[in-house]
Amino acid sequence: MDSNRTISISCTINETLISRKIAPNQTLCDFLHDEIGTTGVKKGCDTGECGACTVLFDGKPVTSCLVLAPQIDGHKITTIEGLGKEKLHPVQEVFIAFDASQCGYCIPGMIMTASAIANENPNPTEEQIKRYLSGNLCRCTGYQQQIEAVKAALIKLARGT
Repeated sequence: MDSNRTISISCTINETLISRKIAPNQTLCDFLHDEIGTTGVKKGCDTGECGACTVLFDGKPVTSCLVLAPQIDGHKITTIEGLGKEKLHPVQEVFIAFDASQCGYCIPGMIMTASAIANENPNPTEEQIKRYLSGNLCRCTGYQQQIEAVKAALIKLARGT
């Protein structure tokens, strides 16, 4: 494949329509971080193991290092920057209130995963929350604060507050 070849894509990123020419082998993570400027998308392992680069692809959490940017053509992507544009999203508020981060590197990806939980299962058990978050590695905490934050966020979302 010719490395100088580009393809055109058009998609919605954080509620903004974006049209660009990109390399066919560019990852979504690199595209979002380097070209769009969404620095909350963290490049961690580059193998889909850590979850630091998690974004929502049509509302579903994906590790953006494993998605090629051309795959987003015609789709909707939400990053941590787009989650709470006007005010913090309830999951963001609760993660702050529960002091659910230390270094913060993994937190954008974890918050993106946690924000998708309510859409898939608004009343998960603690075991289900652990399974949802299992693709997001944190080297600083014991995960309990994040689990408790997700529980509280789901209650807050259910109440509409």
